[in-house]
Amino acid sequence: MKNIIYALYDNDEILLKEIKRMNLLKIKIKIKNIYSPFPIHGIKKYIKHLKSPFNIKIFYYGLFGFFISSLITWYSMILDWPQNIGGKPSYSFYLNFPSFIPILFEITIFCTAHFMCLTYFFKCNLYPGSFPKNPDVRTTDDKFLMEIRLYNNIINFVNFLKTNGVLEISLKK
Repeated sequence: MKNIIYALYDNDEILLKEIKRMNLLKIKIKIKNIYSPFPIHGIKKYIKHLKSPFNIKIFYYGLFGFFISSLITWYSMILDWPQNIGGKPSYSFYLNFPSFIPILFEITIFCTAHFMCLTYFFKCNLYPGSFPKNPDVRTTDDKFLMEIRLYNNIINFVNFLKTNGVLEISLKK
């Protein structure tokens, strides 16, 4: 059975030192999330499993935008209404490809940016009618909260946390 421990700090340097100390332990712990009022630089090198869920999505959204822009350009300029502009052949997409590059680029960036905004809103529960995921509202002002998943040795781990700069510890089962 897993237990969730919330450790509240008032300084980001103390939080980083505590994460370094936890990495030296042989206890099976997992830092699920860190809530902070501002980005803490250098935290990813101490928490290996915190990876961005957006990296591969950006590539796929860009690929989708490129395919949609290619399809729209091919349909409108080659199939539906071909025009002879500047003596270029109007029957082939690949012969006209250099002149289509600006619009392909712009629509690719447009699709990527808009889909990433929507993905960010849904990932962070920022859509209308959603409930906040933040377990402590003080982390939006000046406090730092570490969410830890622990599977055993709860009492020993809580005592370990109390030895170094933690303000509050709360336990959720």
